[in-house]
Amino acid sequence: MDNAILKKRLNTFKSGAGKIRRVNDEVVMEVLRAWENWPGSSADLYRELGLSKMQLVILLKKGKSLVKKGVVSEPEFKEIALSVSPEQEVSGNCQGIELSLEKGRVLRFFQVDQLLDFLKRVA
Repeated sequence: MDNAILKKRLNTFKSGAGKIRRVNDEVVMEVLRAWENWPGSSADLYRELGLSKMQLVILLKKGKSLVKKGVVSEPEFKEIALSVSPEQEVSGNCQGIELSLEKGRVLRFFQVDQLLDFLKRVA
């Protein structure tokens, strides 16, 4: 959800003095998800949502307790499948694992197994 929309939803629970009261569980969970996905600092988030530091802390605490109690159903775990199998060579900008030796020599390993075999033979 967009933070501007979330800010408007939070404003519906604010009193004239700026206190937040009786925030429903749905909005609390949206604040928690926004905090989890926020790339910056928490200070930037609470300023963007129009909250004080303690208001954000209280909402996050309530959201975490809802999750722990199981009141809010979380989406099921989904496994992420890689499109490239680990046996395939690494392509693109990534060169795999590089091992620098003396005299400027570099050994490149495209799989961890290759590196482990090399290290076993050298040892």
